[in-house]
Amino acid sequence: MYVGRFVVVGPGIGGYRVSSRSFPNRHIHERDGTLTVSPTPDAPETDNPYIAYNCVRTVTPGAATDRTTGDDTLAVVGNGSHVDPITEKLSLGYPARDALASALLALDFEKDDYDTPRIAGVVGTETAHVGTVRRDALLVREVAESTLVATYERDDPEAWELAATTADGVASELYEADFEHAVCAAGVTVDADGVETAIENGE
Repeated sequence: MYVGRFVVVGPGIGGYRVSSRSFPNRHIHERDGTLTVSPTPDAPETDNPYIAYNCVRTVTPGAATDRTTGDDTLAVVGNGSHVDPITEKLSLGYPARDALASALLALDFEKDDYDTPRIAGVVGTETAHVGTVRRDALLVREVAESTLVATYERDDPEAWELAATTADGVASELYEADFEHAVCAAGVTVDADGVETAIENGE
């Protein structure tokens, strides 16, 4: 089954995978603590605005206002440029639900040939939220167990068992998940010690 890009998030853990038929020449790399999807050096040139973006960022809630909420550091995962405004709103002290909803609603689904949904999640030590905006719906939910949402086929959040307990394990598990056209994946864990991330580029 081809489900396109997908996120899996639960309290303390999450990840993201790029699956692509049209643009497989991509990888994830780390830059100043942010994980970024970008074309590989041998990728054909394209003007597609949706193939390069930050897919994992970390943020301290309220840090931008010097009025931190007391919550632990959060991780934001997602399939496009909306990861940045979600992170920014969290830094301003927005609750995770509101940060997801406002950013997804503002940017809406991708204006490509498939009306590709935007998907995202916010992972805290003991909380997690998942969201998607499609042509026909905006969905944002707090989840108590690992939950998957994908751009195609499984575009309604659903429980999805995640066996891994480490960032490395999540990245590998998502990359190897039984969905077609895996390209690269990222994993993240959040606990009292902070955020750990990992990358699987299938190399």
